[in-house]
Amino acid sequence: MKKIAWIVTFAALAVAAYLCFWPVPVEPVSWQAPAAPGYSGPHAPNNRLANIRLIALHGESGPEHVALARDGKLYAAMASGNIVRMDPGGAAQEVFVNTGGRVLGFDFDAAGNLIAADAMKGLLSIGPDRTIRVLADAVNGAPIRYANAVTVAANGKIYFTDASTRFAPKDWGGTFAASILDIMEQSSTGRVLECDPVNKTVRIVAQGLSFANGIALSQDEQTLFVNETGRYRVWKIAISSDNLDVTHSSPQAAVLLDNLPGYPDNLMRGLDGKIWLGFAKPRNPVIDAMSDKPFLRQITLRLPRALWPVPKAYGHVIAFNEEGKVLDDLQDPTGAYPETTAVTETRDRLYVQSLHAKNLGWLMRKE
Repeated sequence: MKKIAWIVTFAALAVAAYLCFWPVPVEPVSWQAPAAPGYSGPHAPNNRLANIRLIALHGESGPEHVALARDGKLYAAMASGNIVRMDPGGAAQEVFVNTGGRVLGFDFDAAGNLIAADAMKGLLSIGPDRTIRVLADAVNGAPIRYANAVTVAANGKIYFTDASTRFAPKDWGGTFAASILDIMEQSSTGRVLECDPVNKTVRIVAQGLSFANGIALSQDEQTLFVNETGRYRVWKIAISSDNLDVTHSSPQAAVLLDNLPGYPDNLMRGLDGKIWLGFAKPRNPVIDAMSDKPFLRQITLRLPRALWPVPKAYGHVIAFNEEGKVLDDLQDPTGAYPETTAVTETRDRLYVQSLHAKNLGWLMRKE
């Protein structure tokens, strides 16, 4: 019996030592998550996303970003690295190009080039002839580790997010795994960058964001709207900002939407002045409770991944205006269509983007 007791004691000590001291890649920073608002007010529970229709993707998955181009075709960036082109109804699907990475956001410039934020490759320009050029993979001599979302201004300048300077998806098991590490660490190394393709310059517009994600331009193109995924909010940042640290008070940056009920992902300009936002996941009370307990977050990352407090599936997209008023809210509490990252609005349809879905979701647009 003594031998068994010693074995059990040794095993318990070994497990405790592992949970307390085994190296993990993150160096968690303490912060205070605001009390979750739940689904109330403009986000009161509803089932408006539950009747989503599906377009089969024939083996592809993860239509993370979708856009309707001037050629009348729908373009969708897939987990495989393919950008698939199709008719608006989903027919005539073809691979337009494969970047060899993972495009998370893209836009089109005035010449018809597809400008892609590739999490593995940086900022790319893909011509109508499918030629791929790297526009930017570094800024001030430092690598762009996690290009995420992009928008092109009328003057040709390109604004995009570098979600994390700490965790590059190509080094940490892909985009999803790298995002978890960055959000668990909360070191707030995300930033907004500007690329001037004419002068071939790249500069930092703003920094200090906890996983800088979706980005959109105001209608007058003087302001950038940026999702800060790790802290459940959306910022307004002056486009003229230069190396602005948003962790310090400044008239050039302000929080537009705060304490959101989920992790905001992409931003897409819609019709009639709307901006669409998707929540990849809802908030998790366990994760919020650990916000000011860095050591517990380290312990969590030492657990088997199946035991991580990953938030449940919950479909949720919203539309808001430039003043921050929520104009629309669509939910599916069952989460049947996973990780609803945003909406692409056309005159006829709302296409629902997703990080991992094996289909492209859509709804009829209501006037």
